[in-house]
Amino acid sequence: QVQLVESGGGLVQAGGSLRLSCAASNNIFSFNAMGWYRQAPGKQRELVAQVTRGGSTNYADSVKGRFTISRDNAKNTMYLQMNTLKPEDTARYYCKAQLFSNDYWGQGTQVTVSS
Repeated sequence: QVQLVESGGGLVQAGGSLRLSCAASNNIFSFNAMGWYRQAPGKQRELVAQVTRGGSTNYADSVKGRFTISRDNAKNTMYLQMNTLKPEDTARYYCKAQLFSNDYWGQGTQVTVSS
């Protein structure tokens, strides 16, 4: 069983920064991929950024150049550095890990960006 715990969310003014963390109960190098998703009220959950086991990354167009995904294998933790935050980034952010054919999700952390 994989457990994922997100942290680092909060309230920030537009233009500010936050760093989200996702701590895993397993060796994250075993995961095929890990990613950050977000869901705003009334909207579908969407991919924000993803990193594969091999280190390849991809980002949603809306966050390219502002967000950076990374991982620390030694700490079994994935990060999302979010800079130049906008009010439209307000959402609950979820961590996902893919292990073989199974997806595992954390409980999420709330990010609120005020204008």
